Amino acid sequence: MSSILTNNGAMVALQTLQSVNQNLTDTQNAISTGKEIETAKDNAAVWAISKTMESDIASFEAIEDGLAMGDATVAVASAGAEQIVEKLVEIKELIVSAQAENVDHDKIQTDIDSKVDQIESIISAAQFNGANLLTSTIDGTATEMGVLASLDRVGAGGTVTSTDITISAQGFDSSLDLAADLTSISDTDSAASALAEIETFLQTAISGAAALGAASARIDDQAMFVASLVDSMTLGVSTMTDTNMEESSARLSALQTQQELAVQSLGIANEAPQALLQLFN
Repeated sequence: MSSILTNNGAMVALQTLQSVNQNLTDTQNAISTGKEIETAKDNAAVWAISKTMESDIASFEAIEDGLAMGDATVAVASAGAEQIVEKLVEIKELIVSAQAENVDHDKIQTDIDSKVDQIESIISAAQFNGANLLTSTIDGTATEMGVLASLDRVGAGGTVTSTDITISAQGFDSSLDLAADLTSISDTDSAASALAEIETFLQTAISGAAALGAASARIDDQAMFVASLVDSMTLGVSTMTDTNMEESSARLSALQTQQELAVQSLGIANEAPQALLQLFN
């Protein structure tokens, strides 16, 4: 039945045109912003996941900065510890040379005193931003330094726990107090005593330098892992939310064609009631 009051064809054509226009607007917005999922109404589930991941990415980027700071602190201490080992080796060489009777023990002791002063200077100077891992306390109170290494999340939106890399203060200011604990050389007997003592000091310094080197290597490895993790997570968020430009370009062309056809269909439908006039001619 045809009616001059209700144009069913025009209603259908209008709904089709409105749907095409909405899809066309969405596609144009996705292309212009580069985001297919920009707000929660676009896709609530994907948007929620992406926001959680974005917060984690920001946290891991901050962790990267913290690891860089920790690595610099350990690197300074490690360089100092290795330099101390070299000075202790030089002191040991002097003590060995003092085992002979026909040497000037006073001059040897003067050289040793100079190197002891240098070791003390290295210990006090091996600090980065006020943190010294070679002394008994890192900042005057703490005996350990924690470097935030990771944030671990259990389940989507679950509890986040932190993981630290802990580096202990080496306490060289007390364990390598050569000025007080190393026997002064005045003859072969005192040189023999000093030789046993310097060996203990040397092993202490070597152990401390090795511990700092291992800590530095661990921080470097963790920094590389975190950087790779941030890249992977960023790519994951991009895959979920960014616009596929090739697909959107093809969709835009198709929608523009559909829009033209929908306009033509609506025009044809609007002309239908006029055809009823011919029934009364």
